[in-house]
Amino acid sequence: MWCVPHPKKPNHTLVLLDTEGLGDVEKGDNKNDTWIFALAVLLSSTFVYNSMGTINQQAMDQLHYVTELTDKIKAKSSPKTKQMNDSTEFASLFPDFVWTVRDFILDLEINGQPITSDQYLEIALKLNKGTSDEARLCIQKFFLNRKCFVFAPPAPRKKLKYLEKLHDDELDEDFVESTKNFCDYIFSNAKAKTLSGGGVVTGPRLGHLVLTYVKAITNGDIPCIENAVLALAELENSAAVQRAITLYEEMMRKEVHFPTETIQELLDINVICKKEAIQVFIKDSFKDVNQKFQKSLETELEAKLEDFCKQNERKSLERCRALLQDIFSPLEKSVKQNTFYKPGGYGIFLQKKQELIEKYNQQPKKGIQAGKALEEYLKSKEAVAAAIKQADQTLTAKEREIKEQQKKAQAAAAAAKELEILIWKQEQMNLENEMRQEDELRQMFANMEVERRRILAEQEREQARRLQEQAQSLQELQMSTAMPLNSNVRSRIFRSNFLTVTQEVTVIYCEEKSFTFSFT
Repeated sequence: MWCVPHPKKPNHTLVLLDTEGLGDVEKGDNKNDTWIFALAVLLSSTFVYNSMGTINQQAMDQLHYVTELTDKIKAKSSPKTKQMNDSTEFASLFPDFVWTVRDFILDLEINGQPITSDQYLEIALKLNKGTSDEARLCIQKFFLNRKCFVFAPPAPRKKLKYLEKLHDDELDEDFVESTKNFCDYIFSNAKAKTLSGGGVVTGPRLGHLVLTYVKAITNGDIPCIENAVLALAELENSAAVQRAITLYEEMMRKEVHFPTETIQELLDINVICKKEAIQVFIKDSFKDVNQKFQKSLETELEAKLEDFCKQNERKSLERCRALLQDIFSPLEKSVKQNTFYKPGGYGIFLQKKQELIEKYNQQPKKGIQAGKALEEYLKSKEAVAAAIKQADQTLTAKEREIKEQQKKAQAAAAAAKELEILIWKQEQMNLENEMRQEDELRQMFANMEVERRRILAEQEREQARRLQEQAQSLQELQMSTAMPLNSNVRSRIFRSNFLTVTQEVTVIYCEEKSFTFSFT
């Protein structure tokens, strides 16, 4: 086997399978030749049969292996039905047939008319009446595409033993030209080896086919093309499934950033990765009957998606639990410090808890388990919350009782205070009344004094006036009587002018020339 890059077709490899010569009497067992012929037919896309001289009856007889192909190769694993069906099946599966005739020294002509090497082959394959033409018939039935090349001797007889050392310019021109034409045909027209169902044979597939066919031959079985293809399809499709799954996993790990905010985000990425994986499988697979392996792939991809969903949930739970531990740690610390074990502590606890819940809800990248993680955390703290509530209720009841007592005491103190204030106000009113009465008495006495003084002044003025009048009257009387006023009378009058009255008095005027005071 020689494997070289194809000189004209990119991404193709040209494989030359060279067999040992057929009909070697030293081998002793002609079955080997038959199996070698069968293997060459099974593995080739272009089958080149090499003979010497001309295509005559002897050459046809030596090609009897073609007549045994139906006994050495099975197209399908089911029992044979009609020979024609097998022939038709073989014709669609067998390679192109190229007959090369070496050391051809005849002229290519019929009845003096030139013919081509292909025409020469077709004339040789015509059935002759009265002869056994089974080989010709099989070649016509099994190999629908046929080609022939004839080669003149490469060099004169004396140079043949040095043939491998000769340069092209030392070879026969016709031989060089025929060789070039043959190579050009192979390079341009030889098709890629395909399998039933249209799968192209690659290097690994070719190796598998060789092993499968040889194993069947050595086990005494007949190589079956269908079974070989199915086995290859099983192997290739299984490998294609694994490659598709690997690609899917790699793409998912690259594209999915755990945890996703929603399950739909993961499902959207799954659709893209799954589509790419199935496309890769379709590209690498062949003969997937009833889409058996594609359905298997889709089932496994669903299982992988389920794994990614579970991983997404785990990552979300891990993220959320870490967030909850971080966010609620101050609250848990306060609980350990008995901060909320006081009247009203439960309400403060609930307020703090709600603030932390809102802070938790505002955190990004929590994933789809955010609600579940929060619910689990709060449920795990229900006992603590219940203890704080119970303590709050107990302490609040005691505080309420204390407050009630305090209120009663405060009410009693307020009542006593109010009574004290009332008494003080009453005392103040009494004191003010006394002071007002005293002020009124003082004012009254002051007014009486003023009035007394006024009256006294008026009395003195009146007295003075009267005395003056009396004096005038006396003077007039004296003047009229020419009698001097008795000194005693004057003395009494003048002394009465200086009488001091210290109490309220009533002045009674006497017509006699004297005054009488009566005190009240």
